[in-house]
Amino acid sequence: MRFKNAGSDSESVCPECLKLIPSCKISDGEIIFLEKNCPDHGRFSVKIWDGKPDYEGWNREKIPSKPSLCAAETSRGCPYDCGLCAEHRQQTCCVLIEITGRCNLKCPVCFASSGAPETDDPTIEEIAEWYRMLMESGGPFNIQLSGGEPTMRDDLPDIIRLGFDMGFTFIQLNTNGIRLANEPGYAEKLRDAGLNCVFLQFDGMNDSIHRYLRGADLMSLKFKTVENCAKAGLGVVLVPTLIPGINTDHIGEIIKFAIENLPHVRGVHFQPVSYFGRYPVMDGKRITIPEIIRDIEIQTGGAMKSANFIPPGGENPYCSFHGNFIQMQDGELKPWNQENLTGCCSNPAVTAEGSKKARLFVAKQWASPVCCDNKNGHGSLKKISRTDDPGINTQSLDIFLERVKTHTICISGMAFQDAWTMEINRLKECIIHVVSRDGKLIPFCAYNLTSRDGKSLYRGHRSGND
Repeated sequence: MRFKNAGSDSESVCPECLKLIPSCKISDGEIIFLEKNCPDHGRFSVKIWDGKPDYEGWNREKIPSKPSLCAAETSRGCPYDCGLCAEHRQQTCCVLIEITGRCNLKCPVCFASSGAPETDDPTIEEIAEWYRMLMESGGPFNIQLSGGEPTMRDDLPDIIRLGFDMGFTFIQLNTNGIRLANEPGYAEKLRDAGLNCVFLQFDGMNDSIHRYLRGADLMSLKFKTVENCAKAGLGVVLVPTLIPGINTDHIGEIIKFAIENLPHVRGVHFQPVSYFGRYPVMDGKRITIPEIIRDIEIQTGGAMKSANFIPPGGENPYCSFHGNFIQMQDGELKPWNQENLTGCCSNPAVTAEGSKKARLFVAKQWASPVCCDNKNGHGSLKKISRTDDPGINTQSLDIFLERVKTHTICISGMAFQDAWTMEINRLKECIIHVVSRDGKLIPFCAYNLTSRDGKSLYRGHRSGND
């Protein structure tokens, strides 16, 4: 049957030519498929939702908000006029700035196709212009310095410091962790420059997984990275790319490792594999948001339940999920979400408010808490056990609130759209944007959109039209 409410007809792109084509959602029991037909390249069908939580029940009605500054004219329509244009229905939350195309890995799975022949790194003067543009476009936003591998730049501390000097309050580093693990004192240099959080590539708990996804044995290096960041007082978010049959059975083990290394590990952010960048060939291996949520419950033995996870308040509800958990002194995990504190509201949410709340929550949750093992606030990697905090009355509100601040872990995930799963309605509600080389703001999934043969709309172009 064809959906009428949650699954209304929309538009997508052809995976072969990236032309805009009609699309619709078709249900087969509890499995939802996105179907579309290109006059030149035929029919495409891909699974976008599988099982409980219920697809229609996951939806959240929202009141759209235009970007603070519409810097691009609407002519060809979405997704071809990004910059952002007046068709966009959400304000910016997080901005990725790609400061290099260089990398010290050759990952088989890579959004950015890093390591390919690229233009020179942007100068620090160019980056300053981008920072200035972001402030004029409604900033300060949360900033993620990315690439390539951003630690390939020796002036990374200067880039971080410059961002704070220009008024940004939360800067995170998207990294494979190699330099943080291998260079003594490097984590401290980044901390002293003002870095808040390390967004660490972390795909599983054994080297066979890292070899498959990253082309190298990296497990011991990942542990060392977490240790060094903990010693420096940097918050860490573990970021696994999930591929069915490769590492989806490690979801529970990754979460267990994160909990054992609270309070320095602040969360786990799962990213189901998307087919763009250096993974252009669609081979059918996909995992959807409800499958991840159910795997979390199963693999944590019910310590985290499916009911503990909710749709986002900022972006389109079918883009992500999140749940927050507090580890009490006896090791028990208690679910907690900000939404729970105010009760359920049936009124549509204003998207701009959701974007702002998401930005503030991430900045607070993903940074390392001011609660460590020495007076300077820089603790060491340790495993939380039932003997921690002896003699504390767990019924004390003050202690509970302190525990919320220091031992809350956020488990989240984001399903990025590729040429097969792209829905224009979802794209228009994107809150994660990338600064293009010519200084435009491009929604993440549009910026990374890649056809089957590797053609890109935005990456590597000075505009979306060349």
